Amino acid sequence: MNTTDEIKKNNLLNVSSHLKSMAVDQPYKRAVVYPAGMDKDRRIAYAHLTFLQLDQESDCLAHGLAKAGIRRGTRTILMVKPSLEFFALTFALFKTGAIPVVVDPGMGIRRMLQCLKESRPKAFIGIPPAHVLRTLFPKFFNTVKTWVTVGRRWFWGGHTLKQIRPLPWKPYDMAKTTRDETAAILFTTGSTGPAKGVVYTHGIFDAQIRHIKSHFGIGRDEIDLPTFPLFALFDPALGMTAIIPDMDPTRPAFVDHEKIIGAILSQGVTNMFASPALLNRVGRYGKAKGLRLPSLKRVVSAGAPVLPDNIEQFAGMLSDGAEVHTPYGATEAVPVISIASNEILSETQKLSEQGYGTCIGRPLDGIEMCIIKIMDGPIIDWSDHLIVPDGNIGEITVKGDLVTRQYFENPRADAIAKINDRNDVWHRMGDLGWKDNKGRIWFCGRKNQRVTTEYGPLFTIPCEAIFNRHPRVFRSALVGIGSPTRQKPVICVELEQADKGKKKRRLKEELLQLASRHEHTKNIDTILFHKAFPVDIRHNSKIFREKLAVWAGKKFKYKVKVQPQRHEGTKKGI
Repeated sequence: MNTTDEIKKNNLLNVSSHLKSMAVDQPYKRAVVYPAGMDKDRRIAYAHLTFLQLDQESDCLAHGLAKAGIRRGTRTILMVKPSLEFFALTFALFKTGAIPVVVDPGMGIRRMLQCLKESRPKAFIGIPPAHVLRTLFPKFFNTVKTWVTVGRRWFWGGHTLKQIRPLPWKPYDMAKTTRDETAAILFTTGSTGPAKGVVYTHGIFDAQIRHIKSHFGIGRDEIDLPTFPLFALFDPALGMTAIIPDMDPTRPAFVDHEKIIGAILSQGVTNMFASPALLNRVGRYGKAKGLRLPSLKRVVSAGAPVLPDNIEQFAGMLSDGAEVHTPYGATEAVPVISIASNEILSETQKLSEQGYGTCIGRPLDGIEMCIIKIMDGPIIDWSDHLIVPDGNIGEITVKGDLVTRQYFENPRADAIAKINDRNDVWHRMGDLGWKDNKGRIWFCGRKNQRVTTEYGPLFTIPCEAIFNRHPRVFRSALVGIGSPTRQKPVICVELEQADKGKKKRRLKEELLQLASRHEHTKNIDTILFHKAFPVDIRHNSKIFREKLAVWAGKKFKYKVKVQPQRHEGTKKGI
């Protein structure tokens, strides 16, 4: 029986096999390009590995890791910055069958440490600052038996990456893992709830690769600029060259726009992932300078709702035929729905501005999507009676081969987010939306951020869109204060950066006039101004409305200026 027949018969799959295939198919194409420094003229100098080199380097590291005790099933914390070593180590871990545990350091040290402890790791691979952290907080790492330092080891024990890397190269026989075997544990940032470890199998990674390649039409000669490290890991499997950007990935809203644009132009980048905050910063700069980015075929922006104005300003730098795509998903299921800039700017933008929500597009091929009744508690078993009619707002649920089935040893989170459907699982996104008569989904905000008033529920995205239309408003946020069942709706407003905040009384009157013209905002009579909204670390885009609600409760002073009128606010159709 040959290897292919054995794989099919035994349901075998190891995601690292994609890298092996690329090393055979395009061995001398650059796989990873890293900004290694500047020359004497302050031009960025790059180092790189070809696909063959990356495959061989990960083989060497896999041999070393296995010898050090990091083998199949070993949960291994990986705390390494985006670099050549980051890619080689990740695929080495996949090859051994070990399970990388990845936590976003931007969530804060205490929360990060708690996540790492919950994963009960057996091994730890990290750069020197990561090892300093684990020596300062040893109780969070008491299950770890194997330590590896990437770089110089100081006063702590364990191996160094240089020590365990054997030479010369020899092939590594990757672990014969199955489709349903755990490949990695990726923690959510906790920006919309408690951080949870999401269990990724080799089959789920494989499905993501296939869906991304098919939906976005990824070709052989693609060059990617992934400004979010985890997304960069898809590039070697997709056959794309990954250009690691010179930036702090935890602060995309403050990225050096010249470095991003310089990388695109100097490396001939064809594909770029950017959070909405980064898209806005680079787009504003490019528009002001009249720049063009002719090599880009597509820009992918996700992590939070992307404003049409943000899309339009960046799309102005692209060539004909190139688009900005805004796929929708979460750590538990991504990507599941998508739409591109041409449809947004020509059709859905004007409806979003009227408060219909943000159109996030249609489900990807093979992904099932349903809108179900809004329920805060667990739903044990799936029933078609849960589905609401098209045009009604409910919770977005998805099912498909790239949808994760469980969290790591967290049955409570499973009960809240997963619905059993015979031998399959629906994932509850925790987001609210509705489906139009063209099969498109419109996002209306997080379920736990809806405001329950005596006149009916209010939803963040549709309400905020009305206030965001005012030229002085950078962004707004709907929050509720008071009794959970009879909340007082409050709009918090962050002004444009250049706005000096003068004549706020007049601005309030203008905003309330805007609100009075729309059914779903006419009962909102309170506006508070906030200097700078608290936002998530990963994308600098998701607004922490819960924090704003606490702030608003303390600052609350108002006079009713609009006579309340009862409305339901749960149906939105075209």
